Amino acid sequence: MSGQGRSSAMKMKVVLVLCIVVLIQTEVAHAAVYNVGGSGGWTFNTVGWPKGKRFSAGDILAFNYPSGAHNVVAVNKDGYNKCSTPSGAKVYNKGGDKVKLAKGQNYFICNFPGHCESGMKISVFVM
Repeated sequence: MSGQGRSSAMKMKVVLVLCIVVLIQTEVAHAAVYNVGGSGGWTFNTVGWPKGKRFSAGDILAFNYPSGAHNVVAVNKDGYNKCSTPSGAKVYNKGGDKVKLAKGQNYFICNFPGHCESGMKISVFVM
């Protein structure tokens, strides 16, 4: 009997480990990566790029641009509307920047002079 009990306990551990692996893979599989601006990348007139897309918390925005030509600044609504950078805003400037989306409204601009005003900004609503 005790051998059978150990075998049963071992099977339960294997099942538990498999369940954990499946849950982890399911969570990873749900996160999508979006290339901002499509094949053109993060550039001018991308303000309309998010239209028609559904974003979920944990999805990744990939901002592809030549380093030194642009940047990405995570801003608040006021910063987005005024094309200004609030103090303490997170600035990405390497090109190929990947930003994980949080639930709610997410705002991004390029704060190089004139870029945001030329449509280099996006507002993304995340479910």
